[in-house]
Amino acid sequence: MKTILYIIQKEFKQIFRNKGMLPIIFILPLLQLVILSNAATFEVKNIKFGYIDNDRSSTSRALIEKFNASTYFNVLTDYPTQNKASAAMLRGEVDVVMEIPQHFSRNLQTEQHNTLGIIINAIDGAAAGVENVYITQIVKSFNKSIRTDLSQISDAQIQPITIETIPLFWYNETLNYKTFMVPGILVLLVTMITLFLSGMNIVREKEIGTLEQINVTPIKKSQFIIGKLFPFWVIGMALLSIGLIISKLVFDVPMVGSLLLLYLYTSIYILVVLGIGLFISNFTDTQQQAMFIAWFFVVIFILMSGLFTPIESMPRWAQLITEFNPIKYYVEVMRMVMLKGSDLMDILPQLIKTLVYAVVMNGLAVWSYKKTT
Repeated sequence: MKTILYIIQKEFKQIFRNKGMLPIIFILPLLQLVILSNAATFEVKNIKFGYIDNDRSSTSRALIEKFNASTYFNVLTDYPTQNKASAAMLRGEVDVVMEIPQHFSRNLQTEQHNTLGIIINAIDGAAAGVENVYITQIVKSFNKSIRTDLSQISDAQIQPITIETIPLFWYNETLNYKTFMVPGILVLLVTMITLFLSGMNIVREKEIGTLEQINVTPIKKSQFIIGKLFPFWVIGMALLSIGLIISKLVFDVPMVGSLLLLYLYTSIYILVVLGIGLFISNFTDTQQQAMFIAWFFVVIFILMSGLFTPIESMPRWAQLITEFNPIKYYVEVMRMVMLKGSDLMDILPQLIKTLVYAVVMNGLAVWSYKKTT
Protein backbone atom coordinates (compact mmCIF):
# COMPACT_ATOMS: atom_id res chain seq x y z
CA MET A 1 0.00 0.00 0.00
CA LYS A 2 2.86 2.33 0.79
CA THR A 3 4.34 1.70 -2.63
CA ILE A 4 1.04 2.58 -4.32
CA LEU A 5 0.84 5.84 -2.37
CA TYR A 6 4.33 6.81 -3.51
CA ILE A 7 3.41 6.09 -7.13
CA ILE A 8 0.19 8.12 -6.79
CA GLN A 9 2.12 11.02 -5.28
CA LYS A 10 4.61 10.86 -8.13
CA GLU A 11 1.82 10.83 -10.72
CA PHE A 12 0.10 13.89 -9.30
CA LYS A 13 3.39 15.80 -9.30
CA GLN A 14 4.06 14.72 -12.86
CA ILE A 15 0.58 15.74 -14.03
CA PHE A 16 0.73 19.23 -12.56
CA ARG A 17 4.28 19.78 -13.81
CA ASN A 18 3.17 19.09 -17.38
CA LYS A 19 2.18 22.50 -18.74
CA GLY A 20 0.59 20.97 -21.82
CA MET A 21 -1.69 18.71 -19.80
CA LEU A 22 -3.08 21.38 -17.47
CA PRO A 23 -5.11 23.19 -20.18
CA ILE A 24 -6.64 19.86 -21.21
CA ILE A 25 -7.74 19.21 -17.66
CA PHE A 26 -9.04 22.63 -16.68
CA ILE A 27 -9.81 24.63 -19.86
CA LEU A 28 -11.33 21.91 -22.06
CA PRO A 29 -14.18 21.20 -19.61
CA LEU A 30 -15.24 24.86 -19.67
CA LEU A 31 -15.12 24.95 -23.47
CA GLN A 32 -17.06 21.72 -23.80
CA LEU A 33 -19.87 22.72 -21.49
CA VAL A 34 -20.21 26.43 -22.18
CA ILE A 35 -19.65 26.39 -25.95
CA LEU A 36 -20.84 22.96 -27.05
CA SER A 37 -23.99 23.08 -24.92
CA ASN A 38 -25.03 26.22 -26.79
CA ALA A 39 -23.90 25.00 -30.20
CA ALA A 40 -25.11 21.39 -30.08
CA THR A 41 -28.82 21.97 -30.54
CA PHE A 42 -31.46 20.62 -32.89
CA GLU A 43 -33.72 23.62 -32.42
CA VAL A 44 -34.45 25.30 -35.75
CA LYS A 45 -34.83 29.06 -35.55
CA ASN A 46 -34.42 32.09 -37.85
CA ILE A 47 -35.83 30.18 -40.81
CA LYS A 48 -35.49 32.32 -43.94
CA PHE A 49 -39.04 32.55 -45.26
CA GLY A 50 -40.20 33.85 -48.63
CA TYR A 51 -43.63 33.87 -50.24
CA ILE A 52 -45.45 34.33 -53.52
CA ASP A 53 -48.75 36.10 -52.95
CA ASN A 54 -50.89 35.65 -56.06
CA ASP A 55 -54.07 36.66 -54.23
CA ARG A 56 -53.04 39.87 -52.42
CA SER A 57 -56.13 39.92 -50.28
CA SER A 58 -56.62 40.67 -46.63
CA THR A 59 -56.84 36.94 -45.97
CA SER A 60 -53.51 36.18 -47.64
CA ARG A 61 -51.87 39.07 -45.78
CA ALA A 62 -53.25 37.70 -42.51
CA LEU A 63 -51.68 34.32 -43.26
CA ILE A 64 -48.31 35.91 -43.99
CA GLU A 65 -48.56 37.90 -40.78
CA LYS A 66 -48.99 34.64 -38.89
CA PHE A 67 -45.56 33.56 -40.08
CA ASN A 68 -44.10 36.99 -39.44
CA ALA A 69 -45.33 36.87 -35.84
CA SER A 70 -43.67 33.50 -35.24
CA THR A 71 -40.33 33.51 -33.46
CA TYR A 72 -39.09 30.71 -35.71
CA PHE A 73 -39.52 32.40 -39.09
CA ASN A 74 -37.75 35.40 -40.55
CA VAL A 75 -40.03 36.64 -43.34
CA LEU A 76 -37.73 38.12 -45.96
CA THR A 77 -39.45 39.15 -49.16
CA ASP A 78 -42.29 38.69 -51.61
CA TYR A 79 -41.20 36.97 -54.82
CA PRO A 80 -43.16 37.92 -57.94
CA THR A 81 -42.75 34.56 -59.73
CA GLN A 82 -42.00 30.95 -58.97
CA ASN A 83 -38.79 31.07 -61.02
CA LYS A 84 -37.32 33.89 -58.97
CA ALA A 85 -38.22 32.13 -55.72
CA SER A 86 -36.58 28.91 -56.95
CA ALA A 87 -33.45 30.83 -57.97
CA ALA A 88 -33.28 32.44 -54.52
CA MET A 89 -33.52 29.02 -52.85
CA LEU A 90 -30.82 27.69 -55.16
CA ARG A 91 -28.50 30.49 -53.97
CA GLY A 92 -29.34 29.71 -50.33
CA GLU A 93 -31.09 33.02 -49.74
CA VAL A 94 -34.31 31.40 -48.53
CA ASP A 95 -35.17 28.14 -46.75
CA VAL A 96 -38.95 28.02 -47.25
CA VAL A 97 -41.15 29.44 -50.01
CA MET A 98 -44.93 29.56 -49.65
CA GLU A 99 -47.08 30.14 -52.72
CA ILE A 100 -50.60 31.51 -52.18
CA PRO A 101 -52.82 30.80 -55.20
CA GLN A 102 -55.13 33.25 -56.93
CA HIS A 103 -58.63 33.66 -55.52
CA PHE A 104 -57.38 32.25 -52.22
CA SER A 105 -59.79 34.28 -50.09
CA ARG A 106 -62.77 33.81 -52.46
CA ASN A 107 -62.37 30.05 -52.60
CA LEU A 108 -62.24 29.86 -48.82
CA GLN A 109 -65.57 31.64 -48.65
CA THR A 110 -67.32 29.77 -51.45
CA GLU A 111 -65.78 26.29 -51.34
CA GLN A 112 -64.64 26.22 -47.69
CA HIS A 113 -61.22 24.88 -48.66
CA ASN A 114 -58.07 25.76 -50.60
CA THR A 115 -54.48 24.63 -51.09
CA LEU A 116 -51.11 26.20 -50.43
CA GLY A 117 -47.83 25.43 -52.14
CA ILE A 118 -44.88 24.96 -49.76
CA ILE A 119 -41.32 24.45 -50.98
CA ILE A 120 -38.73 23.53 -48.33
CA ASN A 121 -34.97 23.28 -48.78
CA ALA A 122 -34.41 19.69 -47.61
CA ILE A 123 -30.62 19.41 -47.87
CA ASP A 124 -30.71 19.07 -44.10
CA GLY A 125 -33.49 16.51 -43.77
CA ALA A 126 -33.83 16.88 -39.99
CA ALA A 127 -34.20 20.67 -40.22
CA ALA A 128 -36.66 20.33 -43.11
CA GLY A 129 -38.83 17.99 -41.06
CA VAL A 130 -38.91 20.45 -38.15
CA GLU A 131 -39.72 23.33 -40.51
CA ASN A 132 -42.59 21.33 -41.98
CA VAL A 133 -44.02 20.79 -38.49
CA TYR A 134 -43.79 24.51 -37.73
CA ILE A 135 -45.54 25.40 -41.00
CA THR A 136 -48.28 22.84 -40.42
CA GLN A 137 -48.97 24.18 -36.93
CA ILE A 138 -49.21 27.79 -38.14
CA VAL A 139 -51.49 26.87 -41.05
CA LYS A 140 -53.74 24.85 -38.74
CA SER A 141 -53.98 27.78 -36.33
CA PHE A 142 -54.79 30.15 -39.19
CA ASN A 143 -57.31 27.68 -40.62
CA LYS A 144 -59.10 27.51 -37.28
CA SER A 145 -59.30 31.29 -36.91
CA ILE A 146 -60.29 32.01 -40.51
CA ARG A 147 -63.00 29.36 -40.39
CA THR A 148 -64.60 31.21 -37.52
CA ASP A 149 -64.29 34.57 -39.29
CA LEU A 150 -65.62 33.41 -42.66
CA SER A 151 -68.45 31.16 -41.55
CA GLN A 152 -71.87 32.76 -41.25
CA ILE A 153 -73.48 30.65 -38.55
CA SER A 154 -77.21 31.18 -38.15
CA ASP A 155 -79.24 30.38 -35.07
CA ALA A 156 -80.45 27.16 -36.64
CA GLN A 157 -76.97 25.90 -37.26
CA ILE A 158 -75.10 23.86 -34.72
CA GLN A 159 -71.81 25.23 -33.54
CA PRO A 160 -68.94 22.96 -34.56
CA ILE A 161 -67.40 20.96 -31.75
CA THR A 162 -63.70 21.54 -31.16
CA ILE A 163 -61.37 19.44 -29.07
CA GLU A 164 -58.41 21.10 -27.45
CA THR A 165 -55.42 19.30 -26.00
CA ILE A 166 -53.52 20.63 -23.01
CA PRO A 167 -50.02 19.05 -23.00
CA LEU A 168 -48.14 18.49 -19.78
CA PHE A 169 -44.37 18.35 -20.32
CA TRP A 170 -42.57 16.17 -17.80
CA TYR A 171 -38.88 16.44 -16.93
CA ASN A 172 -38.37 19.52 -19.16
CA GLU A 173 -41.31 21.84 -18.67
CA THR A 174 -39.79 24.79 -20.57
CA LEU A 175 -38.74 22.59 -23.52
CA ASN A 176 -35.23 24.01 -23.17
CA TYR A 177 -32.91 21.99 -25.36
CA LYS A 178 -29.93 22.77 -23.12
CA THR A 179 -31.64 20.81 -20.35
CA PHE A 180 -31.42 17.78 -22.62
CA MET A 181 -27.94 18.39 -24.04
CA VAL A 182 -25.92 19.57 -21.03
CA PRO A 183 -25.98 16.17 -19.23
CA GLY A 184 -24.83 14.53 -22.45
CA ILE A 185 -22.00 17.03 -22.97
CA LEU A 186 -20.98 16.38 -19.37
CA VAL A 187 -20.65 12.69 -20.27
CA LEU A 188 -18.28 13.62 -23.11
CA LEU A 189 -16.28 15.79 -20.76
CA VAL A 190 -15.64 12.99 -18.28
CA THR A 191 -15.10 10.35 -20.97
CA MET A 192 -12.75 12.12 -23.36
CA ILE A 193 -10.42 13.70 -20.83
CA THR A 194 -9.98 10.62 -18.65
CA LEU A 195 -9.54 8.38 -21.71
CA PHE A 196 -6.99 10.58 -23.42
CA LEU A 197 -4.99 11.26 -20.27
CA SER A 198 -4.87 7.64 -19.17
CA GLY A 199 -4.12 6.43 -22.70
CA MET A 200 -1.18 8.79 -23.15
CA ASN A 201 0.23 8.45 -19.65
CA ILE A 202 1.97 5.08 -19.84
CA VAL A 203 2.96 5.75 -23.45
CA ARG A 204 4.70 8.89 -22.26
CA GLU A 205 6.70 6.77 -19.85
CA LYS A 206 7.78 4.67 -22.86
CA GLU A 207 8.82 7.73 -24.83
CA ILE A 208 10.98 9.28 -22.11
CA GLY A 209 12.47 5.91 -21.19
CA THR A 210 11.34 5.73 -17.55
CA LEU A 211 9.08 2.71 -18.08
CA GLU A 212 12.07 0.41 -18.51
CA GLN A 213 13.52 1.72 -15.27
CA ILE A 214 10.26 1.05 -13.42
CA ASN A 215 10.01 -2.45 -14.91
CA VAL A 216 13.31 -3.52 -13.37
CA THR A 217 12.25 -2.39 -9.88
CA PRO A 218 10.51 -4.71 -7.36
CA ILE A 219 7.25 -2.84 -7.94
CA LYS A 220 4.48 -5.31 -8.74
CA LYS A 221 2.41 -4.94 -11.87
CA SER A 222 -0.80 -4.40 -9.91
CA GLN A 223 0.82 -1.70 -7.77
CA PHE A 224 2.12 0.11 -10.82
CA ILE A 225 -1.21 0.05 -12.66
CA ILE A 226 -3.25 1.18 -9.64
CA GLY A 227 -0.78 3.96 -8.89
CA LYS A 228 -0.80 5.15 -12.51
CA LEU A 229 -4.57 5.12 -13.00
CA PHE A 230 -5.88 6.27 -9.63
CA PRO A 231 -4.93 9.95 -10.17
CA PHE A 232 -6.98 10.01 -13.35
CA TRP A 233 -9.90 8.44 -11.52
CA VAL A 234 -9.70 11.34 -9.06
CA ILE A 235 -9.46 13.84 -11.93
CA GLY A 236 -12.53 12.28 -13.57
CA MET A 237 -14.56 12.64 -10.39
CA ALA A 238 -13.34 16.24 -10.04
CA LEU A 239 -14.39 16.96 -13.63
CA LEU A 240 -17.85 15.63 -12.85
CA SER A 241 -18.07 18.00 -9.88
CA ILE A 242 -16.96 20.97 -11.98
CA GLY A 243 -19.41 20.04 -14.72
CA LEU A 244 -22.33 19.73 -12.30
CA ILE A 245 -21.55 23.15 -10.82
CA ILE A 246 -21.39 24.76 -14.27
CA SER A 247 -24.57 22.96 -15.35
CA LYS A 248 -26.46 24.40 -12.39
CA LEU A 249 -25.00 27.91 -12.27
CA VAL A 250 -24.78 28.64 -16.00
CA PHE A 251 -27.57 26.55 -17.56
CA ASP A 252 -29.83 25.99 -14.53
CA VAL A 253 -30.18 22.29 -15.38
CA PRO A 254 -32.44 20.59 -12.81
CA MET A 255 -30.86 17.99 -10.56
CA VAL A 256 -33.84 16.02 -9.34
CA GLY A 257 -32.14 12.76 -8.42
CA SER A 258 -29.49 11.77 -5.93
CA LEU A 259 -26.03 13.19 -6.59
CA LEU A 260 -24.58 10.41 -4.45
CA LEU A 261 -26.06 7.84 -6.85
CA LEU A 262 -24.61 9.77 -9.79
CA TYR A 263 -21.16 9.75 -8.20
CA LEU A 264 -21.48 6.04 -7.47
CA TYR A 265 -22.20 5.19 -11.09
CA THR A 266 -19.54 7.59 -12.37
CA SER A 267 -16.91 5.99 -10.13
CA ILE A 268 -17.57 2.65 -11.85
CA TYR A 269 -17.85 4.17 -15.31
CA ILE A 270 -14.46 5.87 -15.02
CA LEU A 271 -12.94 2.45 -14.34
CA VAL A 272 -14.24 1.37 -17.74
CA VAL A 273 -12.65 4.38 -19.43
CA LEU A 274 -9.35 3.91 -17.60
CA GLY A 275 -9.29 0.24 -18.59
CA ILE A 276 -9.77 1.18 -22.24
CA GLY A 277 -7.04 3.81 -21.99
CA LEU A 278 -4.60 1.36 -20.41
CA PHE A 279 -5.45 -1.29 -23.00
CA ILE A 280 -4.73 1.17 -25.82
CA SER A 281 -1.45 2.31 -24.27
CA ASN A 282 -0.22 -1.28 -24.04
CA PHE A 283 -0.23 -1.59 -27.83
CA THR A 284 1.08 1.85 -28.80
CA ASP A 285 4.58 3.32 -28.69
CA THR A 286 3.91 7.06 -29.00
CA GLN A 287 1.40 9.50 -27.57
CA GLN A 288 0.22 10.37 -31.07
CA GLN A 289 -0.66 6.74 -31.77
CA ALA A 290 -2.55 6.48 -28.49
CA MET A 291 -4.43 9.71 -29.20
CA PHE A 292 -5.50 8.64 -32.70
CA ILE A 293 -6.66 5.20 -31.61
CA ALA A 294 -8.54 6.61 -28.61
CA TRP A 295 -10.16 9.25 -30.81
CA PHE A 296 -11.21 6.60 -33.33
CA PHE A 297 -13.14 4.63 -30.72
CA VAL A 298 -14.51 7.73 -28.95
CA VAL A 299 -16.08 9.06 -32.16
CA ILE A 300 -17.85 5.77 -32.78
CA PHE A 301 -19.00 5.51 -29.18
CA ILE A 302 -20.31 9.09 -29.17
CA LEU A 303 -22.20 8.83 -32.45
CA MET A 304 -23.83 5.57 -31.33
CA SER A 305 -24.53 6.61 -27.74
CA GLY A 306 -27.91 8.25 -28.32
CA LEU A 307 -26.49 11.64 -27.38
CA PHE A 308 -27.29 13.33 -30.68
CA THR A 309 -29.56 10.82 -32.42
CA PRO A 310 -32.12 8.49 -30.78
CA ILE A 311 -30.99 4.88 -30.63
CA GLU A 312 -34.55 3.81 -31.49
CA SER A 313 -34.13 5.47 -34.91
CA MET A 314 -31.04 3.42 -35.75
CA PRO A 315 -31.17 0.19 -37.78
CA ARG A 316 -31.62 -2.98 -35.77
CA TRP A 317 -28.01 -4.07 -36.26
CA ALA A 318 -26.79 -0.69 -34.99
CA GLN A 319 -29.02 -0.94 -31.92
CA LEU A 320 -27.43 -4.30 -31.11
CA ILE A 321 -23.94 -2.78 -31.39
CA THR A 322 -24.88 -0.01 -28.95
CA GLU A 323 -25.33 -2.66 -26.27
CA PHE A 324 -21.51 -2.78 -26.13
CA ASN A 325 -21.20 1.01 -25.90
CA PRO A 326 -20.43 2.19 -22.35
CA ILE A 327 -21.12 5.83 -23.20
CA LYS A 328 -24.70 4.88 -24.04
CA TYR A 329 -25.32 3.70 -20.50
CA TYR A 330 -23.68 6.75 -18.95
CA VAL A 331 -25.81 9.11 -21.08
CA GLU A 332 -28.94 7.25 -20.04
CA VAL A 333 -28.03 7.28 -16.35
CA MET A 334 -27.00 10.93 -16.37
CA ARG A 335 -30.31 12.03 -17.86
CA MET A 336 -32.36 9.62 -15.77
CA VAL A 337 -30.85 10.72 -12.46
CA MET A 338 -30.54 14.45 -13.16
CA LEU A 339 -33.81 15.05 -15.01
CA LYS A 340 -36.13 12.25 -13.89
CA GLY A 341 -34.93 11.60 -10.36
CA SER A 342 -34.38 7.89 -10.97
CA ASP A 343 -33.22 5.78 -8.04
CA LEU A 344 -30.87 2.81 -7.77
CA MET A 345 -33.43 0.25 -8.92
CA ASP A 346 -34.17 2.30 -12.05
CA ILE A 347 -30.54 2.40 -13.18
CA LEU A 348 -29.65 -1.09 -11.94
CA PRO A 349 -29.52 -2.65 -15.46
CA GLN A 350 -27.08 0.03 -16.67
CA LEU A 351 -25.07 -0.26 -13.46
CA ILE A 352 -24.65 -4.04 -13.78
CA LYS A 353 -23.63 -3.82 -17.45
CA THR A 354 -21.13 -1.06 -16.71
CA LEU A 355 -19.66 -3.06 -13.82
CA VAL A 356 -19.21 -6.09 -16.07
CA TYR A 357 -17.65 -3.85 -18.72
CA ALA A 358 -15.22 -2.45 -16.12
CA VAL A 359 -14.14 -5.92 -14.99
CA VAL A 360 -13.62 -7.15 -18.55
CA MET A 361 -11.73 -4.09 -19.83
CA ASN A 362 -9.45 -3.80 -16.81
CA GLY A 363 -8.84 -7.55 -16.89
CA LEU A 364 -7.78 -7.33 -20.54
CA ALA A 365 -5.65 -4.27 -19.81
CA VAL A 366 -3.83 -5.89 -16.91
CA TRP A 367 -3.37 -9.12 -18.87
CA SER A 368 -1.93 -7.31 -21.92
CA TYR A 369 0.48 -5.19 -19.87
CA LYS A 370 3.91 -6.86 -19.91
CA LYS A 371 6.28 -6.09 -17.07
CA THR A 372 9.74 -7.30 -17.99
CA THR A 373 12.45 -7.71 -15.43
